[in-house]
Amino acid sequence: MSMDVAKRAFVTFLAGNGDYIKGVVGLAKGLRKANTRYPLVVVVLPDVPDDHRRILRSQGCIVREIEPVYPPENQTKFVRAYFVINYSKLRIWEFEEYEKMIYLDADIQVFDNIDHLFDLPNGYFYAVMDCFCDKSVWSNSPQNKIGYCQQRPEKVKWPAGMGSPPPLYFNAGMFVFEPNLVTYSNLLEALKVTTPTTFAEQDFLNMFFKDVYKPIPNVYNLLLAMLWLHPENVEIDKVQVVHYSAEPIPNVYNLLLAMLWLHPENVEIDKVKVVHYSAEGAKPWRYTGQEQNMEREEIKMFVKKWWDIYEDESLDFDNSTKKIV
Repeated sequence: MSMDVAKRAFVTFLAGNGDYIKGVVGLAKGLRKANTRYPLVVVVLPDVPDDHRRILRSQGCIVREIEPVYPPENQTKFVRAYFVINYSKLRIWEFEEYEKMIYLDADIQVFDNIDHLFDLPNGYFYAVMDCFCDKSVWSNSPQNKIGYCQQRPEKVKWPAGMGSPPPLYFNAGMFVFEPNLVTYSNLLEALKVTTPTTFAEQDFLNMFFKDVYKPIPNVYNLLLAMLWLHPENVEIDKVQVVHYSAEPIPNVYNLLLAMLWLHPENVEIDKVKVVHYSAEGAKPWRYTGQEQNMEREEIKMFVKKWWDIYEDESLDFDNSTKKIV
């Protein structure tokens, strides 16, 4: 293994004994299909069961157990209750044996090789800009209340009476970073004096890295909601990573699926490299066709693309791996 390969890795995060193990297996197989040169490190909390760890190792993953990190005690109501555990992601800055890493949420799929992101200049935090148009997620934000979105800032101008426009805000489901113990220590010190907010570690990382944040295109983290919120911003044929979250590095590098309907003008769907299955009803392994957004043709298409990879036994690191029931 050459030095640059040994010093670079993808990393994801897993907690508990739930079904996100399927997402990580799918991600490992997606990276393999994209012919990445670099390994996938899976950071697990102590509550991840041994059988799940065995499955991950059989898929060629490097499994690293960490202890959880918690925010200061407070009365904050997170958008989703489990967000509190996501502060544990901060421990990935401890992994100094790697010079550069790309973090990917477990509900993300990679559809094209993104190894070139490791070659981005050092000293910055790279991620895809988020979208504030989904009222089910962002209704309490000042951006959503006035109809302002950084994906299309020319559509609704930021009112002068509200002061300067807010700093660019990224989605933390996919980002490029450099592990560093000094940075890790500074993160923990800042966490002690920072009141948690509704989007937990994502808000915190945006605050901490605001001065060194560099946007990358939507194709590197397609939030599926972008397909209906901002289809004008999505070149779907260029999408390389899909974030099955639904909620510029351009959108092609982390297509939040909600972008497909919130900002379709920003989505070149044939160029998307990374898709984030974060939207309501977008998790492929939970798809029933009966819940919110599941009737959307874009969701059906990307769910099928995910399952095509997940069920492809030729992509198994160890072909004796048994399917997860």
